[in-house]
Amino acid sequence: MQRCTGFRFRRVLLAVSLAAGLAACGAPGGDGGQAADPQAVPDKPGKPVELNILDVAGNLQLTKQMIENFKAAHPEVLAKVTYSTAPAPSMAGKLKAEQDGGVAQTHLVLSGTDGLSAGIANGTLAKVLPDFSSRFPNLMQNYLEPAAKMQELANGYGIEVVYYPSGPLLEFNPGAVPAAPASPQELLDWAKAHPEKFQYAQPSNSGPGRTFLMGLPYLLGDKDPKDPDKGWDKTWAFLQELGKYVKYYPSGTTETMKNLASGSVNMIMSTTGWDINPRKLGTVPNTVKTAIMQPMHWVTDAQYALMPKGLSPDQESAILQLVAWMLKPDQQAIAYDDGYFYPGPAVKDVTLQMAPQKSQDTLRQFGRPEYDQWIAQYPKETSLPAEQQVKAFDKWNQLVGGSKVGKK
Repeated sequence: MQRCTGFRFRRVLLAVSLAAGLAACGAPGGDGGQAADPQAVPDKPGKPVELNILDVAGNLQLTKQMIENFKAAHPEVLAKVTYSTAPAPSMAGKLKAEQDGGVAQTHLVLSGTDGLSAGIANGTLAKVLPDFSSRFPNLMQNYLEPAAKMQELANGYGIEVVYYPSGPLLEFNPGAVPAAPASPQELLDWAKAHPEKFQYAQPSNSGPGRTFLMGLPYLLGDKDPKDPDKGWDKTWAFLQELGKYVKYYPSGTTETMKNLASGSVNMIMSTTGWDINPRKLGTVPNTVKTAIMQPMHWVTDAQYALMPKGLSPDQESAILQLVAWMLKPDQQAIAYDDGYFYPGPAVKDVTLQMAPQKSQDTLRQFGRPEYDQWIAQYPKETSLPAEQQVKAFDKWNQLVGGSKVGKK
């Protein structure tokens, strides 16, 4: 896929581990560690500012055009924007070093739940809500309902800018799999009958793998889908049994897509974006199909705009205006992009017809009409908080992955 989120899911584990160590050292002190007084932040900066934006989630592919549109429309607010990217685990340490040094060189971070959690844990993020709630009127009411639930996970330290119900989906070669499994039991039966022909990547480094892991407790009716340690007895037993018929677990999703394309496997786990975008890129043939298992529950995902501590009132003013702009329906429509965070918009009433023509053309050719039907039809569950994801990944490594991790 075009984004760097193929790495993002591994980073959840690393980011939280990093955050735990940093939190033990205490939140950054000195002037560089303080957020500006909300009362001191003007509606508009006194003069145009320059912003350095750090992307640790591959988010710029969805939002860069929104930012450029704002800069063009408001030269009195933004003079210049510089973009950089980095792995999520480096974010918390980078911000802390800057703030301890008294110079905030990073002004806005675009992150998933991993960087968000790490930034909260080591005290490097400014509280945006409720401090600046007046800058985002009717924020929660404007979000799609499941997106509003993902916003709640931010705990006031970020503003959600994109959202999608990701999966879990089965993706398969219809020539080899005439009828897709309709339940976990049917998937297990198929895997037994076709050893080494089903595959998913390591959950800690794969969106589809992670979504499959978090979706199974709902599919299997486990005791507590939000407690991977004590509430997933059925899930762990199922994955252990399924693992008998899985040759190995690749280190990333792209490898599973290539294996599906080559025929070395006939069925993999997927999500809406990992289905649409690789077909657009030609990684897998457009003839592959997807299916859901019952009882279907979507596992949702989101990405956020985070404001580090230590910024000037003018910088904070510009950032607040920029993020509010990114939530406007006409700008949110840009998030449809090439389908890799499908649908993408986090706010209500943003249709594909509002998206750029390129996005409309891509989704007309590679989208699946059933996705909109399924998104409307089935319940949506928030992702596990990052700390719970770490527990789930650790337990998967212990109980399921074993010697099959990353080995062909």
